[in-house]
Amino acid sequence: MTGWAEYALALVVFIASHFLPRLGGLRERLIAALGRRAYFSLYGLLSTALLVWLVSAAVRAPYVELWPQLPWARWVPNIAMPLAVCLVTCGIGLRQPYTLGGRRGVALDPAQPGFAAISRHPLFLALALWAGAHLFPNGDLAMVLLFGSFTLMALLAIPAFDARARRALGADATPFFGSTALMSLRPLARAGWRRRNGRALALRLAAGLALWLALLHLHAAVIGASPFPL
Repeated sequence: MTGWAEYALALVVFIASHFLPRLGGLRERLIAALGRRAYFSLYGLLSTALLVWLVSAAVRAPYVELWPQLPWARWVPNIAMPLAVCLVTCGIGLRQPYTLGGRRGVALDPAQPGFAAISRHPLFLALALWAGAHLFPNGDLAMVLLFGSFTLMALLAIPAFDARARRALGADATPFFGSTALMSLRPLARAGWRRRNGRALALRLAAGLALWLALLHLHAAVIGASPFPL
């Protein structure tokens, strides 16, 4: 199977793998049968394998140009990616269970929301930022479908997870949403928040910038295209 057929199949299977387990309580039954750790470990491996297949199929798909790659377009991901990677390093293990990468079984304390006061969905925002920024220098049809799908999935997941939080929290949803934000820098202006979270935030930001620099310089070797502006 080659060309558009393989790419279409890979895209459908990848998207389906993220939605089908939530239908009819399938995910809950699998967790009960396998255990939470085993389920998420296997699901993570499957998602990674499907992602590799999807990207490789996109690369092999016929080239259909929708817009040319202009020199300035490479600046967009180079400007966006430091923020996206820092959102990832700050969002992993967030003490907010109703999001991607959040700690399960840990309730958010509205009095001390931590990084959730800046963003309660940092990993979804990072995914949308990464994918959306990469649309600019990748104007061929296969890559537009790839990055456009990731952007749309990330943005649609945010209200879906917020709705799940409202259903689960009931009356406690008001303080939950009142102490968190989709994206806000206001907590940085509050001395109490900085005192409790400043050191951890600085370490995670430093880790994010170091990871971004590593990814930037490995991009050409791993992806096969230089990320630097021409």
